[in-house]
Amino acid sequence: MALRLSDKWVWDFWLVESEGRHHIFYLQAPKSIGDPDLRHWNASIGHAVSDDLSNWEVLPDALGSGEPGSWDDKSTWTGSIIENEGRWHLFYTGTTTAEQGVKQRIGMATSDDLINWKRSGDGPLIPIDQRWYETFEEGHWHDEAWRDPWVFRHDGAFHATITARSNQGPRFGRGVVAHAKSSNLYDWEVLPPITEPDGFGQTEVSQVIHYEDRWYLVFCSDTPTQSPHRRRNGPGSGTYYLSGDDPLGPFPLKEARPLSVDRPGSTYAGRLVDLGDEGLYFLTWEWVGHGHEFLGVISDPFPVHGTESGELELGK
Repeated sequence: MALRLSDKWVWDFWLVESEGRHHIFYLQAPKSIGDPDLRHWNASIGHAVSDDLSNWEVLPDALGSGEPGSWDDKSTWTGSIIENEGRWHLFYTGTTTAEQGVKQRIGMATSDDLINWKRSGDGPLIPIDQRWYETFEEGHWHDEAWRDPWVFRHDGAFHATITARSNQGPRFGRGVVAHAKSSNLYDWEVLPPITEPDGFGQTEVSQVIHYEDRWYLVFCSDTPTQSPHRRRNGPGSGTYYLSGDDPLGPFPLKEARPLSVDRPGSTYAGRLVDLGDEGLYFLTWEWVGHGHEFLGVISDPFPVHGTESGELELGK
């Protein structure tokens, strides 16, 4: 059965394995707010655990908005978790009420048990770098995109991919996957993006994963933020992926393929999960039902098969 909460909507999520169990962390908002479009400003990070990625036991919430006046007092959004030297590190997105939530920043919390989390320091990490990335300008774009940190190890260092926008190009074509590097998870060097702008206004909720001698970059995009050409000719809203030989790219966005389990636009922000001998699986959150109603549910896992050319095929 899918991860469905009776009193909350759930959407973006990320997973980590510990002691043979799957922990899922997800954005959630109470259905009592009435309008699902308001969920982003009423979000907290929930937590559940499973043995099979289908049957979930809900655990105490991981993180909510910060104290009034703090850099993340308006929202805590999508991130990722990585273990290092016996401690778990949760990277997440935050915004502040003082800026009406338009400028996004990245922070970190730590835990010894995945249950009890403590914010690290009193400010954000990984500041945006204007050499490559767009900062907020009234009337140009609705926010300063710097969110959804996905942190992973490669070649003896830690790397983060981040939702961002190039500081050059047409308004609806600036979406890129930003890159930052660290030796210790606390001090970060921001680097050029691992993609070039190509028809996406935003490339959200990225994931970099290695499977069968290939690296895959996964991200999502919604149609209204895409270029006019891509809106007319592309597959629409949903999860996309690219494959390559290097996790740090370059990944050409023009080659992005959809990864969909239902009709286009019905699911969003999917994740790949490598279960070793059991194979590769895909989970996503269900956006809208057949009656166009908002769902806010995380799907059951779908088996994925990789081809020699790097394409991914979903099973049932």
